[in-house]
Amino acid sequence: MVSKALEGPVPASSGPGQPVLQLLDKAIGFQTPLVRKNIARARQRNPDATPAEVVRTLERMYVSALAGTGAAVGATAAAPAVGTGVALALSAGEAFSSLELSTLFVLSVAEVHGVQLDEIERRRTLVMGILLGQSGSSTIVGKAAERTGQHWARQLVSKVPATALKQINGVLGKNFVTKYGTKQGIIVLGRVAPFGIGAVIGGGANATVAAMAVRAARRAFGPAPEAWPETELDSTPPDSEFSDR
Repeated sequence: MVSKALEGPVPASSGPGQPVLQLLDKAIGFQTPLVRKNIARARQRNPDATPAEVVRTLERMYVSALAGTGAAVGATAAAPAVGTGVALALSAGEAFSSLELSTLFVLSVAEVHGVQLDEIERRRTLVMGILLGQSGSSTIVGKAAERTGQHWARQLVSKVPATALKQINGVLGKNFVTKYGTKQGIIVLGRVAPFGIGAVIGGGANATVAAMAVRAARRAFGPAPEAWPETELDSTPPDSEFSDR
């Protein structure tokens, strides 16, 4: 089934799910320039941290930030004079913020692992593949890389040609629209539950989504490098989308 999907034509960039994919591209465009700044923030408290330690810090920052945004929006439903319509509007905006946070996390981990993603197609494959988790993404990418799928993220640059990535992204895109969109829809509805319940649901659901992405990233990349390359990443502590909580 995977081979048939890869052999078929690239799906047209239109359809009912296209807005979700456009938001993904928008998130990638916004977050790519912030990757090194985000890593520098993760190294701020310990400039001598190893790559593995920095990855763990990035994971904690991501889970904390994503859970916090979900809880904050969910809490608005319990505020006086705030209706469900307002809460839904805020939650829709938060869904994009969540996608941005997830994108920044994935691309930051890739940078620590030395995976240079200079082409938009490779960034799309990586972000969708990790956010989809075990939904067939590792099998599809592993097939194209002629590998078993273990640590498939490392094969994106050297093993998979850009033409094949377009085919892969066509398949991943359909799954991403269906599963990520549906998942976010359920979380959005949960966040607007009244009496403060939405804050618990929103924060807990986002934390679960983040934890799944963290596990998927670990499988996709494997162990972090033992040491930094000779030319280290910029260690100036800048602002970041993430914050330590």
